[in-house]
Amino acid sequence: MADATETFDLITMGRVGVDLYPLQTGVPLAQVESFGKFLGGSATNVAVAAARLGRTAAVVTRTGDDPFGTYVHQALKEFGVDDRWVTPVPAYPTPVTFCEIFPPDHFPLYFYRRPKAPDLEIHPGELDLGAIRRARVFWMTGTGLSAEPSRTATLTALAARAKAGPTVFDLDWRPMFWDDPAQARAAYAEALRHATVAVGNIDECEIATGARDPRACADALLAAGVELAVVKQGPRGVLAAHRDGTTAEVPPVPVDVVNGLGAGDAFGGSLCHGLLSGWELERTMRYANAAGALVASRLACSSAMPTAAELDALVARG
Repeated sequence: MADATETFDLITMGRVGVDLYPLQTGVPLAQVESFGKFLGGSATNVAVAAARLGRTAAVVTRTGDDPFGTYVHQALKEFGVDDRWVTPVPAYPTPVTFCEIFPPDHFPLYFYRRPKAPDLEIHPGELDLGAIRRARVFWMTGTGLSAEPSRTATLTALAARAKAGPTVFDLDWRPMFWDDPAQARAAYAEALRHATVAVGNIDECEIATGARDPRACADALLAAGVELAVVKQGPRGVLAAHRDGTTAEVPPVPVDVVNGLGAGDAFGGSLCHGLLSGWELERTMRYANAAGALVASRLACSSAMPTAAELDALVARG
């Protein structure tokens, strides 16, 4: 348990795993002969991204009781992310994810999370609700809603936080984790009632709201209960709309894409940094876009997260 007065800038809750990326690019996965091992999982990567920007961050998740779980703890400590709420589940292995960096404009992901991922075994009674309530920003994901007991634990955390500060719902739609999209819509609606910020791409917004037009997505998310809706549009940039009427539509930062995976997590970590800094909306979106672009131009996810100096330089170049 955290000290009763300890406050993290950011606590994230959700997926963790080990990413295995080909060290040969431009060839099909079947022909790859060597791989690099990296810390992965969206909620975990967001915490790493924020820590790279100087924020105190912790993650609530579960690993297997295995060497990959040991590696997760080692990597989190190296990145400066607090691992006190990362505990083992002996029944299930730490998930691994293979990325096929081929073809160059589409990167298939292969998740190995069977028979069940341990990060879906977070129980409500295990949560440090006081620490979640005190965190300056709390971040949760749609994947955490995809199965029990994680769904109830995530909703319990949201209810206990009671919008005490920025509470971000990363829509994080992964269809392979759900039996029925309709089930996701209902769970997403419940989470949106407790969140203050929603962030997702067009496909994720459609699952949450039924809309595909970016402005309609933003309006629907605001109507569902959040104060800030962030709609990522890929090559069209990002649209952000606040309940107070403020909007920002920012174009993407052009880069030579090496691996687009993890770009959204870098975006998320920078979004949290902007919220914590009290920046105006357009500046926050420009920094988040720049963070995503930098990671897309690099091979890995967690170890590719940018520093503040790198972001400052890229934003200054326009």
